[in-house]
Amino acid sequence: MPSKSKPIAEQQVYDTNTTSTGAFDIPVGTTAQRPSSPTSGHIRFNTTIQETEIYDGNNWLKVNANTPVLTSVTGNIVVGTATNLTLSGSEFGGANLVVNFLQSGDNINTNVTITPSSSVAATVAVPAAVYNNVTAGNDVTIQITNEDLKTSNVILKTGLALPTGGTVSTSGNFRIHTFNSSADFINQIPSLSVEYLIVAGGASGGGYYYAGGGGAGGYRTNVTGQTSGANSSAESAMSISAATYPVVVGGGGSAQGTSNTQGNAGGNSSFNSIVSLGGGGGGSNNGSGAGNGLTGGCGGGGSNKGSGAVGTANQGLGGGGGGGASNTNGAGGGGGAGANGGGGSAGNAGVGGAGLSSNITGSATTRAGGGGGGAGAFSHQSAGGAGGGGTGGTHGASIAAGAGTANTGGGGGGASHVGSGTGSSGQGGSGIVIVRYDTTAL
Repeated sequence: MPSKSKPIAEQQVYDTNTTSTGAFDIPVGTTAQRPSSPTSGHIRFNTTIQETEIYDGNNWLKVNANTPVLTSVTGNIVVGTATNLTLSGSEFGGANLVVNFLQSGDNINTNVTITPSSSVAATVAVPAAVYNNVTAGNDVTIQITNEDLKTSNVILKTGLALPTGGTVSTSGNFRIHTFNSSADFINQIPSLSVEYLIVAGGASGGGYYYAGGGGAGGYRTNVTGQTSGANSSAESAMSISAATYPVVVGGGGSAQGTSNTQGNAGGNSSFNSIVSLGGGGGGSNNGSGAGNGLTGGCGGGGSNKGSGAVGTANQGLGGGGGGGASNTNGAGGGGGAGANGGGGSAGNAGVGGAGLSSNITGSATTRAGGGGGGAGAFSHQSAGGAGGGGTGGTHGASIAAGAGTANTGGGGGGASHVGSGTGSSGQGGSGIVIVRYDTTAL
């Protein structure tokens, strides 16, 4: 009776010649050709990935699987804000990289599947389930699993709060902090690129009569493509670290009374290391030297007998000079961020210099206009410069000098006669500080 051969399932595959260089065959095919109902231990060569793979009961695994390594995660997880993280390391694979975010205290455990840009780099958008639920100060665990189903080490990223301070608004991708008074800007982002507009307080015009308009506050900005004071280019980019930054908003110079006295300077405004200088006061009708305007961020206008003062480079321009010693001549207007104050002439006072426009908040607004000069012996009223400059006082009528507009840094108007007496100047307008940043770059 012939012997029975063993069923194929019971046969052993082996090389009887241990010195042989031969081989045995295993199934070969593409990923699409994998068995429809595999069982644990099935082995095959996958021509799609050019790897030998084995089925573990749940997944096809490469025999020579690579374990991924996370070396760094750059970018930030910011509460309430969508951001991106950049992953660096090794063995990321070519597709189906799973990024796990875990924060047990905040009940966060979510996965994002991405395609790496290379085997050593990938970018992942922080999912809403993370940034809408993480508590500032809590660490989020980040781990990756590659297409070989191997899991990496973990890296922790701390959830950060958005900066605070001032009145917060948004425009497009920008988050904007507007300071109408002094306060702190508090930042937790390790490296935050910010744009700013810093306008100092405007000066008051000169007192008494035939007095020069007050200069506007200094105007400084680094918003790309916009104009800084004195029509200069935008200043350099700024990056700040995590810290508390005092913001100072300069007040407007107080109104000058009916004495022969130059106007009062506006207060300086500042953020980080950037300081804008308060405007220079307007000159008064005084032959003893008080007739000249004073230097500041923008220069004050001269009285009818005086000279206008220069502004400060990259902040503002100078005030106009008076029309001459005759009482029929008007005073000069205060300088603005974008234009010199107008000079006085026979019968007319000089207008305040125009300010500059910025759309840092999302809408164009003009600030830092100079105050108009006080009128001579005529009822002419000079206009303040565009951007909050106050009007000049008139002669022989009950029209007092106008104040600079609050939070524009506008200069106050110069005094003239009110009725039969001397007049007071207009006070300067307070300054403003605006800080913004692109939330997509956090």
